[in-house]
Amino acid sequence: MIAHIKNYGMTRRDLLAATALGLVAGAPRFARAAAPQGQLSLGVHVSLAPTWFDPAETTALITPFMVLYALHDAMVKPMPGTLNAPCLAESWSMSEDGLTWEFTLRNGVKFHNGETVTAEDVKFSFERYRGANQALIKEQVAVIEVPDARHIRFRLNKPWPDFLTFYSSASGAGWIVPKKYVEKVGEEGFKKAPIGAGPYKFVSFSAGTELVLEAFEGYWRKPPAIKRVVMKVIPDESTRLAALKNAEIDIAYSIRGELAEELQQSPGLSVKSVVLQAPNWIYFTEQWNPKSPWHDLRVRQAANLAIDREGMNKALFLGFCKTNNSIIPETFEYYWQPPQAVYNPAEARKLLAAAGHPNGFDAGPFYVDSSYSNIGEVAANYFQQVGIRTKLQPIERAGFASSYANKKLTPGVLRGASGAFGNAATRLASFVVKGGSNVYGNYPDIDALYSQQAEELDAKKRAAILDKIQQLVHEKAIYAPIWQLAFLSGVGPRVGGEPFGRIAGFPYIAPFEDLLIKGA
Repeated sequence: MIAHIKNYGMTRRDLLAATALGLVAGAPRFARAAAPQGQLSLGVHVSLAPTWFDPAETTALITPFMVLYALHDAMVKPMPGTLNAPCLAESWSMSEDGLTWEFTLRNGVKFHNGETVTAEDVKFSFERYRGANQALIKEQVAVIEVPDARHIRFRLNKPWPDFLTFYSSASGAGWIVPKKYVEKVGEEGFKKAPIGAGPYKFVSFSAGTELVLEAFEGYWRKPPAIKRVVMKVIPDESTRLAALKNAEIDIAYSIRGELAEELQQSPGLSVKSVVLQAPNWIYFTEQWNPKSPWHDLRVRQAANLAIDREGMNKALFLGFCKTNNSIIPETFEYYWQPPQAVYNPAEARKLLAAAGHPNGFDAGPFYVDSSYSNIGEVAANYFQQVGIRTKLQPIERAGFASSYANKKLTPGVLRGASGAFGNAATRLASFVVKGGSNVYGNYPDIDALYSQQAEELDAKKRAAILDKIQQLVHEKAIYAPIWQLAFLSGVGPRVGGEPFGRIAGFPYIAPFEDLLIKGA
């Protein structure tokens, strides 16, 4: 027996917000607007990768969602006002014993090729998912049933309080692709010409240059107002700013430091800051190797003390980042607040000496996503001042993400980050617990506690266990958390409305169907 709980997981406030947006079953749809017009050009700070066109390969990072929110749609996903907005699924329910989740699809929703989105597509998309947390998610599901074209049922092996969180926001498993089309063109063919159910259709992609998208006027929520969106790849920050000043682009992602100050002083342009659910950190990938200096807790503690987080914040991000001293965003459910981070290079040197490194040591490569080389450069300089000698190794975003997930960024240390949606448990699953997509080693006591919380249905007891896990992560100094990143972008005079910050913690513009051009 399934107890029907329509719009499960939404508060009354969330429900009212979703109803206003036309997201809930039975809510009035938007009246048909005029045909989409104009073009919006984005200056993107990283090289776009075809793997981001396919939800099946979603990593434990936020970057792929920059594209997914345009091309594709999910059963349930974060939207303005709520983490769990009903999208392709108009409603869902959980059985009283917590073992069955059933979703009802919206009637008549179409993919870009005109095919109707069906429950078979939903089942197919889940089963082909191979991205972050795929093993953890799939081992929880005993069987998937498709009673008819609009209903799909997930039967779990045991009650799992985080099923909806993982399915809706902490993975790409709930983002739906057309089964028949994927089977026809193949996996590589799909990346070359993806078809989704999102507000924009794929037009063309030129590697290292641009991605061109066109409005899908049949989008179920409402037709986009802008005819064409072009994502232009401009990795160099000063070149992005120049393009914005010259009206070659309308939005420039990731403008920092002195360039952000220059942007603030530029007539007609504005700086938009979004504090993300994206803590940045330094990961000591060799800490499980007894022969490595990083195996000694005192060395990892010294590295934490060596970093002047507030000084870096003011120099690079105009002071907008939040130093919460955790790899878990403070906005996440079950967040535990660690003690405040301390900058004390003298104490760092003492700890290194006590650990047998009075003259410091050579720590090898310091791997960074090249779009954030500036963070790596400053952190490496702080390490150098206490005797930890590293050599910066920038890697382009897609290659860095792949190497990080495939455990190739070792020996050495790396600067990591994740703005992926979820809660404390989902973040721990990806970056702390054994088997996690970006975990290079593990601690049995943490793993045992994680398994315990995953089965705990009492919210208070579960919160206490997750608090303990986060406390252990802090005490073991598995990471050196830097800050919760502030993403600064430049916006030109043609951009209408407020494109940033509408989805809590999301760095990029979205929802795409709400974008506007002034005067269009």
